[in-house]
Amino acid sequence: MSSSASVTTVPARPARLLTQNREMRAIGVWNWTLPALAARLPDGRTQVTCPAASACARICYARNGTYLFPAVKAKHTANLAYVLDDLPGWTDAMIRELSAPRLIGKFVRVHDAGDFFSDAYTLAWCRVMRACPPVTFYAYTKEVRRFKRLIEPDPPENFLWVYSYGGREDSLIDPDRDRVADVFPDEDAITEAGWSSQEASDLLAVLGPRLVGVPANRIPHFLKRMGGRRLSQWQAEIDAERTRKRRRHLRLVPNDPSAPTPMPDGQPSADAAERYAA
Repeated sequence: MSSSASVTTVPARPARLLTQNREMRAIGVWNWTLPALAARLPDGRTQVTCPAASACARICYARNGTYLFPAVKAKHTANLAYVLDDLPGWTDAMIRELSAPRLIGKFVRVHDAGDFFSDAYTLAWCRVMRACPPVTFYAYTKEVRRFKRLIEPDPPENFLWVYSYGGREDSLIDPDRDRVADVFPDEDAITEAGWSSQEASDLLAVLGPRLVGVPANRIPHFLKRMGGRRLSQWQAEIDAERTRKRRRHLRLVPNDPSAPTPMPDGQPSADAAERYAA
């Protein structure tokens, strides 16, 4: 083979799929993580991992701090590559790992970062959950439309989830029926609203009262962006502004082919994901 011939490299599969940080270890929870919002893979592909993200992307803890360390980003990107390149293999590997005796009776948080970005990936998680009944799985998600279509009609018995405000599908959340989470400026704001904080344990998001308050991360520039609002309030402002612009555009230039359209199902760039979330 000539030196100029191309060589296809196969990304190394993660040795372990689940991790634990100190906070989660204290409450017996394991994590599965993808890159937040979107990622560029080593081969140049891009993948949006939080299709419904909006206001949340502007204060996402998983796009800050240790999540930006090269080794951490590489680990999360390797997780994503595994899912994209070999979803059946990833499913089998996850089931094998979850079958270890140390995980019996434990909780797994699906997505410390990222979300259920496709139907196939979501259904693969359902297969994992049903194959591992001794483990309880839980997740925060903004994929409201996908969950109401795929999960709610026949959920795995060991899966708990909470719809979190701050995404493009907030209008589909029914706070009178759904378990919901909202980010508040601080603990006092949660108490004043009559919601229950999950600050003492992340498990309270799915095991405590149905209205879940999450205190905002004490990151100064994130708090400045929130401006004392709840994330749901901020998202409502964004939605109202989008509606106003859309109506104005349609009134001035009907049938304009350049009008904004929903994000395509292909592989938009990470920059496009950022603009879409905004």
